[in-house]
Amino acid sequence: MAKKTIIVNGYAYPSIDPQLLQQTVPSLTLISNFSYGLTESGGLLPLEDQAILDIAIPSGVKPLMVLTALSEHGNFDGQAIGRLLNSPQAQENLIDEILQTLRTKDMFGVDFDFEYIPVEDKTTYADLIRRTRERLNAEGYLVTAAVAPKTSSDQPGLLYEGHDYALIGAAANLTLLMTYEWGYTYSEPMAVAPIPQVRRVIEYGLTQIPAQQILMGIPNYGYDWILPHVPGQSRARLIGNEEAVWLAGHYGAEIQFDEAAQSPWFYYWDDDGRQHEVWFEDARSIRAKLSLVEEYDLAGVSYWNLMRPFAANWEVLNEMFEVAKL
Repeated sequence: MAKKTIIVNGYAYPSIDPQLLQQTVPSLTLISNFSYGLTESGGLLPLEDQAILDIAIPSGVKPLMVLTALSEHGNFDGQAIGRLLNSPQAQENLIDEILQTLRTKDMFGVDFDFEYIPVEDKTTYADLIRRTRERLNAEGYLVTAAVAPKTSSDQPGLLYEGHDYALIGAAANLTLLMTYEWGYTYSEPMAVAPIPQVRRVIEYGLTQIPAQQILMGIPNYGYDWILPHVPGQSRARLIGNEEAVWLAGHYGAEIQFDEAAQSPWFYYWDDDGRQHEVWFEDARSIRAKLSLVEEYDLAGVSYWNLMRPFAANWEVLNEMFEVAKL
């Protein structure tokens, strides 16, 4: 039986190890360069991403410019988003600058990754994505948008309310569902992307967006918590999946597998006598996530992010699917 062909996207910072990127590009359709910022007048803050382009483009991987609300100082600037969304002229300036950058750098499109959109601006935000798509598609460019992990239309919280799945899904060519960060820096120890929660996000997403426009988010990282966990005080350390396996081996920990979450985890005691709890991804958890792409007939997947090696992931991905080359 022929394997399903899917779109595979991954986010990368310009500081990615060139050798790691070279090993990864055969398994990618798109690479999302993180990130270009913006000014409140619609100016584009550049990214020194030529090193990514020099590897991706000759390998047949199409680069996207990721657009976030970062200021000149690299900080999140919510006010800049608010002013931009309330200025038609600034939005036109932004679209013009996006197009100019895509032409100059021989890139493939833009990914909108605006977070914490005020609920009163959700329609304006989706309209900006739509107008950008209309302008860019006319010249052969792609427009994608990343959305927070929602499970209902009325989900409360600043992260969710400004991301209207139906509006954004209709506005963009592809929509990236961020199905991860259930376990996160300040949470209690748990899986980053437990399968039941991933399913809930996908199933809600499918009520708002066609399956062939959805990319399912996959985390390429884990977290290491020091126990006992103190709510409001404890802060987990972000780790790579291969680093997690190394930690387990180094400290003689036995890796467990949570069947409900479909995720590996373990305890270990460090050299200072402190107990840790680690949740991460392995070949089993990746296979469980990728199986959802087939089950729900999604367009593909999007990895956050490509900065850490995870050879087992790419082995499973290529065993299960053909990677589209656009």
